[in-house]
Amino acid sequence: MTIKRVQAYLSLIGSIVLFTGVAVAAEPADVERFVNARIEIGEMMTNYFKGGAGYGGDGQRPSAERMNEMRADINSKLTAILAKRDLTLDDYRTRSADVFADDAAVKQYLSEHPDLKQRYDALPLDRMGRGGSTGRGY
Repeated sequence: MTIKRVQAYLSLIGSIVLFTGVAVAAEPADVERFVNARIEIGEMMTNYFKGGAGYGGDGQRPSAERMNEMRADINSKLTAILAKRDLTLDDYRTRSADVFADDAAVKQYLSEHPDLKQRYDALPLDRMGRGGSTGRGY
């Protein structure tokens, strides 16, 4: 009786693991959209802050007013980039972690597009030195 119960639990756990694995797999169209968006966003942000220009050029911490202006400017640029890919800022924020969690699909897509892979690999590994980013760029 105990062995059958253990087998039942193992079967249940195995089913959950298999189901979860299938749920994590990203659609190829989503991988394409999100990878391209991440590349464009990462390049835009790198250029925005290059040499402290995004801060106003002096390299000092911006004022609260300037920070609000920068936030609005960056969000408008992000919105434009994402709109080209039929995404919203909320879509990107909520779904990008799931799409990029499918590392095999991302690597497969990049291997099929060497020009994009080169741009993707050139992106910083995290955002402005903060940890917690999934992969490169934003």
